[in-house]
Amino acid sequence: MYDLVIRHGTLIDGTAAIRRTADVAVQDDRIVEVGTGLARGREEIDASGRIVAPGFIDAHTHDDLALLVEPSLRPKISQGVTTCVCGNCGVSLGPLPPGDLPEPLNLLSGPGLPRFGKAADYLQALREQPAAVNSVPLLGHSALRATVMDRTDRTASAREIEAMRQLAEDALRAGYHGISTGLFYASASQATTEEVIGVCAPLSTVGGVYCTHMRDESAGVMASIEETARIGRALGVRAIISHHKVAGLPHHGRTVQTLERIQELQTQQDLALDAYPYTASSTVLTAGRVATAERTFVTTSGPHPEVAGRDVHELAREWGLSVEALCERLQPAGAVYFSMAEADVERVLAYPSTMIGSDGIPLQARPHPRLWGTFPRVLGHYCRDRGLFSLETAVHKMTGLTAQRFGLADRGVIASGKAADLVIFDADEVADRATFEDPNQDSAGVDWVVVNGQVAWRQGEPGALAGRLLERP
Repeated sequence: MYDLVIRHGTLIDGTAAIRRTADVAVQDDRIVEVGTGLARGREEIDASGRIVAPGFIDAHTHDDLALLVEPSLRPKISQGVTTCVCGNCGVSLGPLPPGDLPEPLNLLSGPGLPRFGKAADYLQALREQPAAVNSVPLLGHSALRATVMDRTDRTASAREIEAMRQLAEDALRAGYHGISTGLFYASASQATTEEVIGVCAPLSTVGGVYCTHMRDESAGVMASIEETARIGRALGVRAIISHHKVAGLPHHGRTVQTLERIQELQTQQDLALDAYPYTASSTVLTAGRVATAERTFVTTSGPHPEVAGRDVHELAREWGLSVEALCERLQPAGAVYFSMAEADVERVLAYPSTMIGSDGIPLQARPHPRLWGTFPRVLGHYCRDRGLFSLETAVHKMTGLTAQRFGLADRGVIASGKAADLVIFDADEVADRATFEDPNQDSAGVDWVVVNGQVAWRQGEPGALAGRLLERP
């Protein structure tokens, strides 16, 4: 008798292969049989009329802290996510020094919240505190800069680069899956390309991927793609462009150019990308970003939590302040910026090698709805309603493709011997409910989620905390 058998479902296995009818048997934390006429299970799920797919892998998250302080991770498990890649955009919880932190590190950790002096200590905390989902941590370059340098608004010296390189090697040997940079942000914008290559040099010998929030996603987007490709070539590793977009009204439509260049580069080197299905971004609040957006609203503010959800321009008028003065008064603060074109979002999502990542920022009063709705939005709005791609392709973009890009050999595919991370959803009903006005909402149509063989979501109710730190081989 198996521990769990899922019967009568339509199987989409994560490889982009055509769907088929099959049952799935689970023993302990593994899929042990896929077929028909399977033996009984101690627990059985009738998936009639439903899709059975691999658990979704969120290619780009900032769930580092939430994994420890809100391990139920309802925003993710409720939409079928079973694995989160965290530590993106140069931001990780370890190593971090004591004292005040530069942006965007200050959005990840606050007074009384955990902070780790050694990168390996964060991994140990993940091992000791099970969460609802699996974790795939990246090491943040900005965290290294904050640890080694007296201030981050300058270039690093050769000695500082070597110190960061050693910390990076220690972290990779401890089990981090790669290194991320956030060259867009003030805490890393003064880092040269040579610094990044020097700090990330251990990727060439120890292994791992290089992920980046590029230096510029607006006027300088083409140069930033070239820099990303150069870093990947110098290191001889896979480079991943995070949340690929072109922001700002003057640059709408330029994804035609960016994707053409990415496609050319992919014939020469290992280059990947992820994206989220929205025309608004979300990050730290700055007056410069407000100036390039059509609309901006606050997601969080340390000294003024009551303004979450307020429009920045309306609030500035109400308080009798300039936008610059308002942004300064609200710090540390986050915001949502409406700055992208729908045609660009669709073009990037439809690009064959684009993975899906939410880029959601948890633990905020008024988060971007992508935190709760990314994966059902792709399945419902963009796949079913807009017809950008087949359901098999949509599932592949959030399962098998992502597992391959991050080297997760036993995830992302339904087959005997693979990890039992599974999601059961209604293809006709799956949809995001989270909105910009009311973002903290479960999605529709996701019925069951299984993580490492245990039911973690059962028809609207959370279940086992069966997630694990996925150790890098």
